[in-house]
Amino acid sequence: MQKLLVQLSDTHIRLPGQLAYGKVDTSAHLARAVAAVLRLPQRADAVVVTGDLTDFGRPAEYAQLRALLAPLTCPVYLMPGNHDDPAEMRRSFREHAYLAQGSDAHIDFTVDLGGLRLVALDTSVPKAPYGELDDGQLAWLDATLARDSGTPTILALHHPPYATRIGHMDDIGLVHGAEALARIVGAHPQVERVISGHLHRSIQARWGGTVAMTAPSTAHQVALDLAPRAASAFTMEPPGFLVHAWTGTGPVVSHLAFVGEFDGPHPFHDVGGGLID
Repeated sequence: MQKLLVQLSDTHIRLPGQLAYGKVDTSAHLARAVAAVLRLPQRADAVVVTGDLTDFGRPAEYAQLRALLAPLTCPVYLMPGNHDDPAEMRRSFREHAYLAQGSDAHIDFTVDLGGLRLVALDTSVPKAPYGELDDGQLAWLDATLARDSGTPTILALHHPPYATRIGHMDDIGLVHGAEALARIVGAHPQVERVISGHLHRSIQARWGGTVAMTAPSTAHQVALDLAPRAASAFTMEPPGFLVHAWTGTGPVVSHLAFVGEFDGPHPFHDVGGGLID
């Protein structure tokens, strides 16, 4: 029983024809990312988009996002980031019943993927770039995880709960609730993975007794500069997404996939026809 959860992140969709920062056609990039997901040899069981779905949280941007995600044939789960408007998300995607979970202020939800559980926490703060988790959300998470300790679980949030060493991004990371979250995650060993967005890079860390990681953006990437006061900047490195795979036994295994059409695959044969290990 293999389950594949694809993680897209930081799509930053604008109105058709508009470029982010005057340079990045985020809609075209997302269209290519969706096409790459559809080309995977194994069909995705679900897709989660870990925040910053749009650039400004406008209804027309969510309509554009809907059109771009429409080719996906599996369930799609949307999470807010600091560029989003959770209330507008609920209005724009009324048929996404899971968005009604949580409180009026936060879109927190859990879904059963059939042997694998996805739990999502809303770290967005209205009109702020940083993230927070309040006491009510943390209590909800603890109770939610306690109700099902036997199902492997992926916990998703937009802001990563650990320092990434990219200073200008850590300044707008999860500024409240990270320590309490680590204690809760550490008390529930069924949490196989903590996944985030926000950083526009693939980053991994041992955190809370499990593996925590961020996904690259489907468009532009944050520049890799670990100087404490490095400038806030982005690059046009190859976009990508993550594939989290679980076979029914053993741990969740995560793969980084790049968006694009590349030469291959080719068999491993040398010029004489023999196999090369």
